[in-house]
Order: sequence, then structure tokens, then C-alpha cells
Amino acid sequence: MRAVTISEPGGPEVLGWGEVPDPVCGPGEVVVDVAATAVNRADLLQRQGFYPPPKGASAVLGLECSGVISEVGEGVTGWSVGDEVCALLAGGGYAERVAVPAVQLLPRPAGVELATAAALPEVACTVWSNVFMLARLARGENFLVHGGSSGIGTMAIQLAARAGARVFTTAGTPAKLDVCRELGADVAVNYRDEDFVERVRAETGGRGVDVVLDNMGAKYLARNVEALADGGRLVIIGMQGGSKAELDINALLRKRGSVHATALRSRPATGPGGKEAIVAAVRHDVWPDVERGTIRPIVDRRLPMSRAAEAHRVVEASEHVGKVLLVPGQ
Repeated sequence: MRAVTISEPGGPEVLGWGEVPDPVCGPGEVVVDVAATAVNRADLLQRQGFYPPPKGASAVLGLECSGVISEVGEGVTGWSVGDEVCALLAGGGYAERVAVPAVQLLPRPAGVELATAAALPEVACTVWSNVFMLARLARGENFLVHGGSSGIGTMAIQLAARAGARVFTTAGTPAKLDVCRELGADVAVNYRDEDFVERVRAETGGRGVDVVLDNMGAKYLARNVEALADGGRLVIIGMQGGSKAELDINALLRKRGSVHATALRSRPATGPGGKEAIVAAVRHDVWPDVERGTIRPIVDRRLPMSRAAEAHRVVEASEHVGKVLLVPGQ
């Protein structure tokens, strides 16, 4: 089969499109013929040599996909050859075929075209597990997500608005801020022109936000704590702004706040904290509204996998809104 390959750690130019061994369908797994995958910022880090795949995972890039089951492994029940699915992956999505634990499969949502469904698994599982399962965002609370026009951001805005929270977000251009408002953001802050902490204080009468979902890490740590309300929960899921920063424990103590840092890719497929429970929760709590069209995947563009380098440049430059998809073929 063909897949996107990495000649050596480096920039987008190290990505190629060539032959690799076919995936092996192990017990508890299925093989999916890939209709599409999506570019995530973790893929950029892996390409640069900073984010190796977990032990036993495919070295091929790609943390999600959609497609059709072509092989079912020993012990798998509830899935059959020919089923249209999308899947959360630990790797392997930038390829014509991928092996995936069956517990990480989701059915293609009714009303969502098969390739488009590739835009859903990673963002839905990330947002649901962090904002709702971990931080327990509740109706009437204030919620802030950074990078509101990103894949994660566009899903977080929709799910938080659906839950009855007041949604704050940041983005870098007027056009992106408009998209965030259309998706349900109540307050959209241009981080290039305005301090989001001051805006949060002004909009909440000094109270702050109850939950922050942050992809920036070190750069925003102190300001995120400033923006928290009493009892607020900061959930860090990325390091775009660096990995090391000083935390004012006193400021956190005064607010009785908490800081959580989580990763999805490294979780086990099953067991405590595993992907199985997250995927099952997304299927139960998110998928019905995706099928009703209340929650929708936001796709910026589709490119052939052979042009993965171009897709990475788009994401690195933040030229996209929502997800950039890659489809097999030239």
C-alpha cells in the first residue's frame, strides 16, 4: 500500500508518498480502507522528530481517519466488513489502509459524507474527554477556548454552546472571529489586539471563567490562571507556546483552582482512562447531535495525501479554519 513517509526529521519537505508494508490485523482490531484522514498539530511535531508514536503504534502519521472496514480480526464483535466508520488512531492515518482497535471505531454519522467524517474523531474525543468528562463544564458556566477557529476550537465552541455555557474564545483575524461567533461563541477576542484576561474580566464583572481549554501551554499559563474564576479548571492539551513556565501557586490557591494537563494519543486502548471509554461516551453523547446537524464538522480544504507537505504548511501557518483533510490518491 502507499502512505506518507518521512525521510528524516525536518520541515514539510521531508514528507513523501510511497510504498510501505500493509497493516496487519491483530486480535481485537479491524483494517480500514482509508477514505480520508486529517492533519493535527501533533503530526507536525512528529514530522519534526519531537513526538514519537507510542510503543506499538504505526510510525505513519495520522491520528484519525474515516473509511470502510475491509478486514475484521479475531474477537471483534459488532463490526463487519463493509461498515463505514471513522476512527481514533494512535498513528497510521496518512495511508491507504490502517489497522485500528475496534474499541476506537465510531460509525459514520448519518448525514455526514464519509471523507468528511475524518474531521470528527480526534476533536470530538479531545473536547469531550477534557471539557466535559474531566473539567465537567456545566450549564450556566463561563468557558474559554483558545484558538477558536482551529479543529479543536470549532468543536469546543459548538459543544460548550450546546451545553448551555457562555463561550469565550480567542482567534487572530476578524474573519476567524466571525466564524467563531457563527458557531456559538458569545465573546470572541482578537488576541493580536486585545488582552483576553482583561476582556474576560470586563465581560464577567470580574468573576472570570470556570473552564479554560488551552493549546498554548507555557506562553498562556499565568494569564489563564488570572482568567479563572474561583473554583476554575484549566485544562492544557498543547504546547504551541512552549513547555516550561512558572506557575504562581499562590494565585491558584486563592482561587481554589486546578490545572490539568492531558494527552489523548498516549492513553491505552482499554482499561482505566483508556480510549474505549472516551469513544463510547462520544458515541452516546455527541454522535446524536452530529446526526441531527446540531454539531457539525468544519472542513477548510481537502488535499491528496501526495500533497501532505502542502497541508502541513497550511496548518503551520494557521491559514485554515477547522480541519484540513487528506485523501488517498494523487
